Amino acid sequence: MRIHGINTTAIASAAALALAGGSAVTAILGPLFSADTMLLRLGVLAGAALLGAAIVAGILWRLRSDRTALQRLLDGLARLNLEELRAETIAGELPPLPSGSRWQPLADRVRQALLCQAERVCDLEHARTALEIRCRRAEGQAARVKAILAGLPDPIVAIDDLDEVVLANPAAESLLCLDLEKVEDRGIAGLIRCQKLVELLTTACHRPSAANRTDEWQWTDGEGQSRWYRIRASKLAPEADGGAAPTGAVAVLREIGEQKALQKRNAEFVSAVSHEMKTPLAGIKAYVELLADGEAEDEATREDFLAVINGQVDRLQRLIDNMLNLARIEAGVVQVRKDHRSLNELLEEAAHVVQPAAQSKSIELVVNLSPLYLGVYADRDMLLQAAINLLSNAVKYTRAGGRVALGSRLDGEHVVFEVDDNGVGLSEEDCRQVFEKFYRVKKDKEMAAGTGLGLPLAKHIVEDVHGGLLTVKSKPGAGSTFRVALPGAKALQTA
Repeated sequence: MRIHGINTTAIASAAALALAGGSAVTAILGPLFSADTMLLRLGVLAGAALLGAAIVAGILWRLRSDRTALQRLLDGLARLNLEELRAETIAGELPPLPSGSRWQPLADRVRQALLCQAERVCDLEHARTALEIRCRRAEGQAARVKAILAGLPDPIVAIDDLDEVVLANPAAESLLCLDLEKVEDRGIAGLIRCQKLVELLTTACHRPSAANRTDEWQWTDGEGQSRWYRIRASKLAPEADGGAAPTGAVAVLREIGEQKALQKRNAEFVSAVSHEMKTPLAGIKAYVELLADGEAEDEATREDFLAVINGQVDRLQRLIDNMLNLARIEAGVVQVRKDHRSLNELLEEAAHVVQPAAQSKSIELVVNLSPLYLGVYADRDMLLQAAINLLSNAVKYTRAGGRVALGSRLDGEHVVFEVDDNGVGLSEEDCRQVFEKFYRVKKDKEMAAGTGLGLPLAKHIVEDVHGGLLTVKSKPGAGSTFRVALPGAKALQTA
């Protein structure tokens, strides 16, 4: 039998042996000493009792010592900080057990378990640090993406696979009147009023393929102004690193008002060119057919027909030349040969070119140029063409017997020349559009033939080629004044 690991049978055997030893000694020595030797027997018995008591005391002392060592070990375990387990901490905090202690195997297993736990804690600490770094990076990246989206002028809207709006940048919130932080139901059908945008997003989200969908949307704001947007909806693609595949779709709205206006202007340009070419071509064809049918029976009639055809050909030639000049100037490929020249000399030549047209309508052409030398750094042919166009336009829209004046002067660092007439004049709306290609005042179309390119060409020559400014002031029935301001040659040299 064992109590707390101590063999109690061995203890009992030792005590019995001690008692038996005393009886044996008495039996041997009894005949020699008889009753007188009883004291010796008593001494032997006392020695055996003391020996048993010593053995029991040793066993009890050993039990008490193990208990104390075990208590110190448990106290050391209680003092350990489980969040800072290290091998050296365990070795320093846990006291050793006495040699040969029956608790030693258990203590060794506890130490080993704590060491394993310490390694796990260390690994978890490293993993937690790595996750914190990744979390901070993700937060920084999310902040950058949010800032980028906020800075984009194009509205952006994203939905998830439940058709709920999960993202709308400030441009989209402003355009669609959204405030995602103040709404509970984020369903796209009830949140966004643009039905076309809703259909594109939901279709792109639930289609099996990741093909993009594009459409155009015309929206009228609160002020009644129409704005055009091109909507491009895309299904969210899975991440390249094999992470969890995002679900949903995103739409980007790009304003295309300028493109629409350009398309409209191009269509008007083609229509105007076609119309301008159709008229002279129709005249040419008609007179050629008359000649072919023998309608011109005499030489004078044939010459009249040929003169009309030649005039229409010249009109077509002017139209084509003006179109080519405009195209070259707008494309920036025109060859400009600038030199220091006298503005007054160019204006006198322009007046000389236009004088016959003015005389044919009995229009007085007054030339009143500055006595000063007005130097300009200009392309002679192009600036001369601009002056001729302005004078020709004034003569065309001034009634017979009217007056056209050409003047020049120095205005600070600029040289200025003006073409003033007392013709039919222009309305405020006409003044704003008169420099547009092919624009012609409707009420005055019958006064003179034209292409609607002379004034736009003059404006390009003055402003785009020479860095000047061409403006107009006019009143219906009171005439018009076209003013050209060019940088003076001195100002250019100073700059």
